[in-house]
Amino acid sequence: MYQVTLIPGDGTGPELTSSVKEIFKAAAVPINWEIREAGLKAYERVGSVLPENVLESIRQNKVALKGPLTTPIGEGFRSVNVALRRELDLYANLRPTRSYKGINSRYENIDLVIVRENTEDLYAGIEHMVGDDAAESIKIITRKGSERIVRFAFEYARKYERKKVTAVHKANIMKYTDGLFLSVAREISKDYPDIEFEDRIVDNMSMQLVVKPELYDVMVTLNLYGDIISDICAGLVGGLGVAPGANFGEEIAIFEPVHGSAPKYAGQDRVNPTATILSAVMLLQHIGEEEIAQKIQTALAAVIAEGKVVTYDLGGDATTSQMTQAIIEKL
Repeated sequence: MYQVTLIPGDGTGPELTSSVKEIFKAAAVPINWEIREAGLKAYERVGSVLPENVLESIRQNKVALKGPLTTPIGEGFRSVNVALRRELDLYANLRPTRSYKGINSRYENIDLVIVRENTEDLYAGIEHMVGDDAAESIKIITRKGSERIVRFAFEYARKYERKKVTAVHKANIMKYTDGLFLSVAREISKDYPDIEFEDRIVDNMSMQLVVKPELYDVMVTLNLYGDIISDICAGLVGGLGVAPGANFGEEIAIFEPVHGSAPKYAGQDRVNPTATILSAVMLLQHIGEEEIAQKIQTALAAVIAEGKVVTYDLGGDATTSQMTQAIIEKL
């Protein structure tokens, strides 16, 4: 029996994570969910968006599934997600993107993976005002941070038999920060002669993803660029509603959909559960339950392809619960 921390989330989060719980139960996944509250709900209850018992649970269980969270504006952490990544040193953000038959998109057969550094860059939040009329933000890139994210990307590529890793940067302008990242990527690529390596400047990469995404496979990049190009990739396959994600540290992994909590839809039972389900599939792969993960992913793909029992954003009129039940029937 696996012990997994479950953070239901805010807004539509509880509905989406409930969908996963129902599917896992139907698939006989041997999981015991340890439920912990974070985000706006936790703030209203205990005065903290990230209570210590949440961190304790994740540190003990090593694995967590998280629904989308809302962060209070002007108080608490700037972002609960950023706080979790810092507190638990979840340095690698993994965002796979793939096409599903039945989802309206301009592209077909997309299969891309973004590996994004999670702890450095401008996201470190080292910024201040310079007088009243200027603001300054400091970009931090370290050799250690670059080494571990690039190696993570190559190890992932090798494990899942991917063909190529592309380092995405702006080293032509930011010669010290991005230059260090690119230099490290080139050094580490030599340890993986079985995997093709190349690099792309981030603005060119953005264009390439729109014009010829089929040329790319695994992309490894810095924090800010990764945030942007992962959304571009999601746009290639139908949007954030089908975009799963995960954050990895040396021992801990948290799985979560990329999209937000959509509070205006809370309690309406109408939000697409696909991204949360796919994040849970990644969780199963992580703990070694590959067979069950594949069954759930296949059932989900079949429901989307049929297009009969899907949510409004996928062209249907089904509720979250109805789509969940349709997936369970396919199982």
